[in-house]
Parts: sequence; structure tokens; C-alpha cells
Amino acid sequence: MNSKFRLAKTISTFTNPPIICIPLFIIICLTLSINDLWQFPLLEFISIVFASVLPMAIILYWAKRSGNDNDISKRQDRPIPLIIGTVSYFIGFLISLYLGLNDFLTFLFLCYTVNTFIVMLITTRWKISIHTTGLAGPVCALIMLLGPVGALFALLYPVLIWSRVTLKKHTMAQAIAGGVFGFFMTALEMYLYIFLFNLNVGDIYSFLHVFGFILAIIFTPVVLGIFNHFNISNALIFYLFVIIGLCFFMAVTPIDVTIIYGLTSIVSIFIAYYGGERFAWYRIVT
Repeated sequence: MNSKFRLAKTISTFTNPPIICIPLFIIICLTLSINDLWQFPLLEFISIVFASVLPMAIILYWAKRSGNDNDISKRQDRPIPLIIGTVSYFIGFLISLYLGLNDFLTFLFLCYTVNTFIVMLITTRWKISIHTTGLAGPVCALIMLLGPVGALFALLYPVLIWSRVTLKKHTMAQAIAGGVFGFFMTALEMYLYIFLFNLNVGDIYSFLHVFGFILAIIFTPVVLGIFNHFNISNALIFYLFVIIGLCFFMAVTPIDVTIIYGLTSIVSIFIAYYGGERFAWYRIVT
């Protein structure tokens, strides 16, 4: 096992959705309780139990009993753990709603419920990446709450794409699509719930601002994915797209969105070089 493969495996392990959500939900819950820190223990307890510990414990037990690996690598075996996750998130939503906890966290659980159910339906036909979806959901929530600070966590997105493709757990399209799905669906649902139920979510970033961050995050990975799909290996054309993207974000979005676009592009290009000839992005950027 070479060093790149070991690194990819380590990244994949620590970005498993029930694991990566632990530090991300700590930040979410701290942000939501910043004006009343006495709320934090209960918010974090509910988050840890129903977004991490309960689904992870049941899924690991099921995987052991059924002879699956912890990644549930076979697409045909994934609906059951996804159903388990959906039920756990929905219970978390109902308990949060019953206890009258913070509206943002409560309906974030509902987003998790809906998104996981949709991923389960997609998985019956196509193995979309649960890892990148699981990263995108809480990061989108952090972007809504913290703007560019939250968006910095999205720099893991191209790294995670490399990890999942290197481990041959997903195709490039599956890894990229998971993140695109997670970012857009979480944002659309959260703002829809806020509008429909007149939720008290405090001072969050506007939909257009968050939408700009999401576009900035996914732009370069999606371009690389499209180039890979159509077998285009022209670095000049790729960098021309990157420059056009930079001009677009500079012209129509706030400077913080443009900075996130630049950082995501740099990380994506760095990952392409680091991945080397065995990673499809390498032949596009060189």
C-alpha cells in the first residue's frame, strides 16, 4: 500500500458522514448558541446522538452481521443503511421540534432526512457518493451561518473527490455529483423551510450570497469532471475556463465569494498534481 493510497484511506475514514459531522456540528451548535451557551450541551447532544452515534452504531452492527465493509461498497447493499440514517435524522427532527430547540438545527435535521431519502432513491440506480454528500450538507449550513469562514471547510471537497476516486469507491462523476447534490439541496431546502414556516434563524447569509459560495466551490471540480468525461486533456483550455470563472465571480459576486473560488481552484489543481498520472485530473491540468 503506497503513501498516497494510505492518505486517501485516512481521509476517507475521517470524512465518513457520521464522523465528519461531529466537528462540523460542534461548530454549528456553538454558533447557534453563541448568545446563550447554556443551549449548547443540549443542541450538541441531540446532534451527536441522531446525526452520528445512533446511525453509525446501527450501520456498523448491520455491516458486521451482513458481512459488508464499513463503507458498504456494494451499491445494492446501501439502501438499508440509508434508510437507517433517514429514520435517525427524522427522529432527531421530531425530538428537536418537540423540545422547541433552535429552528435552524431542527430543520437542518429535516434537510438531512429528505436528502438521505433522496440519496437512497438515487442509489437504487446509481452509486452517488455518500461521503461528498455528507460533507456538503453541514458545510452548507456553516456557510449560511458563517459565510466565508464556513466556506473554508468546503476546501475538503476536491480532496475528498480525489480520495474516493483513488480508492476506487466511486467514479469521478459519482464523487463530484454527491457534493453538488448536497450543497444545492441543503441550501434550497433550508431557505424554503425558513420561508414557509417563518423560522426564527437569526442573522444568516442571504440565499444569493450562499448560492454564490456554492457555485464558487463546485465550479472548478465540475469543470474538471466535464473535461474528464469528454476526455479533454488540453491544459490551456482548462486554465482559460478557470480565468473566465475568476472574471465572472469578480464581476458579479462579493469579494469573499471570489476568494473562496480562488482557493477551491488552487486546491483542486494542487490535488490534480498530487494525484499524479493515475488520477484523471492530472492529464487535464498538465
